[in-house]
Amino acid sequence: MRLVTFQHNNSAEPGLLLHDSILPLKPAGFASILDIIEQGKLALDKIAALAKNPGAAIPLAGLKLLTPIARPPKLIFIGLNYRDHAEECGAKIPDVPTVFSKYNSSIIGPGDSIVLPRVSTQPDYEAELAIVIGKKGRYISKENWREYVFGYTNLHDVSARDVQMATTQWMMGKTFDTFAPIGPAIVTADELPNPNALKIELVLNGEVMQSSNTSEMVFHVPYLIEHLSQVMTLEPGDIISTGTPAGVGMAKKPARWLRPGDHTIVRIQGIPELENTVRAE
Repeated sequence: MRLVTFQHNNSAEPGLLLHDSILPLKPAGFASILDIIEQGKLALDKIAALAKNPGAAIPLAGLKLLTPIARPPKLIFIGLNYRDHAEECGAKIPDVPTVFSKYNSSIIGPGDSIVLPRVSTQPDYEAELAIVIGKKGRYISKENWREYVFGYTNLHDVSARDVQMATTQWMMGKTFDTFAPIGPAIVTADELPNPNALKIELVLNGEVMQSSNTSEMVFHVPYLIEHLSQVMTLEPGDIISTGTPAGVGMAKKPARWLRPGDHTIVRIQGIPELENTVRAE
């Protein structure tokens, strides 16, 4: 099941993405994707029944897709979580996950523009698989991780490297406005039973810059959920971005920073592609 948020009648509405159309879910009583996540299996069963007779579906052409969850309760990121990426950065392979966050003001949707801030000269790209939490939990064991995952989506972790590296704390270089494109769809967990066996790529102006597999993560999805839930209660709608593989712009020789006019695609196996343009502030 692929769930989206789309613009309809001047409002953001949840929908089920079909092949070339969207089945609106607001008439079925769902206010948002977060509402669906919070209702869990009952909501998914109801949507599955509606999908058997999608006569009210709207053609996808001409509709504006938005980010699936505009204001997740938490937006959590894992750094240096691919061995080859840590090595290309000259960093030690971490013994425990490196964790940081972004604010919701950094979130944009598919087709929106990544805005390059005037205070940075080193904006970089990073394709990432994001986990969407479906159930509240604390002290979750890695054996029970599946109970807490609603689904997965694409996330583009844009980074201003000069600002990021100015201190030992990365957040300021990571959380500029528009630096977290997410979407276009949340694919429910049943469609991706093994999140650590997915091809992941970043395409820049038609050229593949990053190409790897989520199997190359240092800390896989079950461990990340266990580790994070030792510290914080995970809540429905939380988004956990799981790190990026090698091939980032700062590691190129010469470095390849994002430039106005660029076009980016985050491409992860089993998830609709996330496309964004780039412009100057």
